[in-house]
This record gives sequence, structure tokens and C-alpha cells, in this order.
Amino acid sequence: MQPTALQHATECAQRIKLMIFDVDGVLTDGGLRYSAEGEAIKTFNVLDGLGIKLLQQSGVRVAIISARQSPILARRAADLGITLLMQGIHDKRIAFEQSIAELKLMPADCGFMGDDVIDLPVMTRTGFAVSVPNGHAEVRARAHYVTEARGGHGAVREVCDFILRAQGNYEAALAPYLA
Repeated sequence: MQPTALQHATECAQRIKLMIFDVDGVLTDGGLRYSAEGEAIKTFNVLDGLGIKLLQQSGVRVAIISARQSPILARRAADLGITLLMQGIHDKRIAFEQSIAELKLMPADCGFMGDDVIDLPVMTRTGFAVSVPNGHAEVRARAHYVTEARGGHGAVREVCDFILRAQGNYEAALAPYLA
């Protein structure tokens, strides 16, 4: 009997040791706002931030690969303890391959969450590809899992919780908050 799409996604998420996130459209809603001085302003979701921290505490490393360069993103990554931050990367595949070589990981041990075709070269090489429902149709079609939440509105948290559940770590991650 063939596994369902959800069962397959769960099996893929069980082996994840590194989860990589795109930024615009994933960690943010994809909108670009500019101040009067021309500085890009991004809005991040606090639910996503705690999800990332819980995932890290469970032993899953977290990385960010973004085509855009942003001091705001560097600040957010530092706040979350994300040291694997790659910005201004237009060929995300190269950054992905360099990262997994340095970390001595196989592509199947990695997940990637993206929303547009620039993300496909990495998504199609990982063991767990994730998209947001407002992502490009080609990206959604190639994802193992498509979140219910939209980018910037808790989609990253949904994926973090999904991985924690798949790996049997969800209850342990919540335990400090339920004591």
C-alpha cells in the first residue's frame, strides 16, 4: 500500500538534521516595505522564532539562505542563535552544497523551505522540501509538505512543530512550558 502524502512528509522529516529557510515569503510575508531613507523593513513572526529555537534545542541545526542582503535579517538571525546565515546568495544550490560539505551531511538529512523558483535548486536536492500555500505553483508541486499558514504568519513554526512531532521530540520541547 502506498503511503499518503502526509505519511511520506513525516518520514522525510524524521531524518532532518539541518533545516534551511528562505526569508522573503517564508520568514516574512514577502512584502517589501521601504523607509523614507530607502531602508528595507521586514516583519518577522514571533511564533516562528520560538519554533526555530525549539527545533535547535532538539538538536536540529537551522540555517538561512537568502538572495537579498539585509542587516535586519542578520539581527534576527543573531537573536535566534542562527549562525549559518548566507545572504546575497543568488545561486542557493552552491551555498547549500558548501554548507552540507562543511557539516558533513547528506542532502537527504536536510530540509529546505522556500516559496519561489529560485529555491527549487535546493528544494529538489533535499530530503524534506517545504513550501507555503502562497508560494509559486511550481514550488508547491515539488514540496513534500505545504503549510497551512502563509509565509510570515506562522508557517515556519508549523514546519518546526511538524519536524519535532515526526522526530518524537514535540512533547519534550513543550514540557518546560507545561510544568
